[in-house]
Amino acid sequence: MLKAMKCKNVKITGGVFRERMDLDRAYLAELDTGALLQNFHIEAGIPVKGQQTVYEPENSGLHWGWEAPTCQLRGHFLGHWMSACARLFDTDGDLELRAKLECVVSELARCQKRNGGEWVGSIPEKFFDIMAGEEYIWSPQYTMHKTLMGLVDAYKYAGVRQAIDIADRLADWYIRWAEKMQTVAPSAVYKGEQGGMMEIWAELYYETGKDKYLTLIDLYRDNGLYTQLNNGGDALSDDHANASIPLSHGAARMYELTGDEYWSRTTDLFWKNAVTDRGMFATTGANAGEFWIPKKKQAQYLSDNDQEFCTVYNMVRTADYLLRRTGETKYADYIERALYNGFLAQQNMHTGMPTYFLPLRSGGKKKWGSKTRDFWCCHGTMVQAQTLYPQLIYYTNADENRISVMQYIPSEGQIKLGEARVLISQTTEMKNYNNQVFFDEQSGEEKSRWSLKFDVTCVRPANFKLAFRVPAWAKGVTMTIDGEQADAEVVNGCIEIEREWEKSTIYLMFTSSIEFESLPDAPELAAVVDGPIVLAGLIDRDCGLEGEAPEEIFLPRSEHTYGTYVWRQNRYVTRKQPVNIEFIPLYEVTDEVYTVYFTRK
Repeated sequence: MLKAMKCKNVKITGGVFRERMDLDRAYLAELDTGALLQNFHIEAGIPVKGQQTVYEPENSGLHWGWEAPTCQLRGHFLGHWMSACARLFDTDGDLELRAKLECVVSELARCQKRNGGEWVGSIPEKFFDIMAGEEYIWSPQYTMHKTLMGLVDAYKYAGVRQAIDIADRLADWYIRWAEKMQTVAPSAVYKGEQGGMMEIWAELYYETGKDKYLTLIDLYRDNGLYTQLNNGGDALSDDHANASIPLSHGAARMYELTGDEYWSRTTDLFWKNAVTDRGMFATTGANAGEFWIPKKKQAQYLSDNDQEFCTVYNMVRTADYLLRRTGETKYADYIERALYNGFLAQQNMHTGMPTYFLPLRSGGKKKWGSKTRDFWCCHGTMVQAQTLYPQLIYYTNADENRISVMQYIPSEGQIKLGEARVLISQTTEMKNYNNQVFFDEQSGEEKSRWSLKFDVTCVRPANFKLAFRVPAWAKGVTMTIDGEQADAEVVNGCIEIEREWEKSTIYLMFTSSIEFESLPDAPELAAVVDGPIVLAGLIDRDCGLEGEAPEEIFLPRSEHTYGTYVWRQNRYVTRKQPVNIEFIPLYEVTDEVYTVYFTRK
């Protein structure tokens, strides 16, 4: 199995991913602590300062939208905020965010005490009893899962001990409620988008070693989806996508803790249902209006409500579980595609705000959230997503004495492998692209975002394998080690170099090309993809594309300015078309009207 690096051992150093993390960090710091806690204070009977009576909601300083005190999902955002702050402290040592996080945790402890010592919810306990009947209630377990998740992450990544103590006492409330439901309404424990609960109980068992979490795991493990997956057939079509994906996390984490093959088989079957058999848009999404699209029917569901962002984030987490267990690079390829066309594409590159869905119909336009007035589920997921990058880049395998680089994101990793202490830094090498004169500044060719430089430094000379994923989209790869051309043989999706390392510089360059990716139920409709990056045509309709070879249709559009970076390339203009238009990366589209799928003529 592969082991991911801890956040504290990886730092994102530059490029578009660092830019997006910085936007996220600024937003997390900007939010008012009192407003973040407003619903927890209200539920605990703690007066919200200055808000006894609200005459002008827009000027009150409170959070509204899904965080408004009238919303049944109120309070869900705080858990995401806590998780994001904790992870940024872990990777960047951000003391300001940690201090703010400690303050929030302390206030949650105060709320828990006021509520009798266990309950620490932003919603009433009675919401859970309502689930025992037929009356509709909007996802109380979803809301409380986010609080538990935030508390656990505050402990794991920021070392806030008080956070896990709060979660541990809250678990006692859950045990009593869940056991009561066994005699009143056993199905209640599976209501309210409870998909994430298995994973959180497994995580708390791992962190505390307390047997009471085994009790909770047993109460939550018999979810109907697990049974459907293991019985074969299509277990997902037309079901709520984001309610089901977290169940794959619970199964995957249970396998890590128990080694029970039932759980690994269940995760594999989920992936087969969700991805392999279903197909997906070029962006990785396979849902519309929050529901799984029936197998191979993506063209029927092109709309403004495709690819809910929560599903992108959660599918990346599923893929990471599978990558670590199997080592198969197809999962890293999926993650890469999702990072560019979900994590980046659904975050506003100027404000950091999310879009709930990603429009994929012709003439779509992204709808951005506001800073304090929306707080959709995807709002919370987005602030968390931008802190995930450090965990997706470097992996170790002690049994095979190997370090693997799975994502190409400018970063530094401090890695321990057996007795070896290794520092790996990677940057996007901003020199010219020329296969004959490798990285020759005078070649006059186009710059390439896939020209990569790695510096490998060991405290003492050490022998180990260093593996680099070769992306599925790569048409070729060239490598030099310490200035000399090296063999780039690809085995199981990776170039693997075994030698004694001390101080070396490696250059890698992957050759990419524009490809058309068609939809299975409408093969005449195709997206334009450059490497892993989906391109968007800046036009309000499907104007069609004439011609066979992409290189005959797309002319690179480059600039020579100090502000032009390789990760801001991948821009093109069409030629020899009835209507010639500009194509840019989907993740750079902000307020433009755009089209992703075009009719091939």
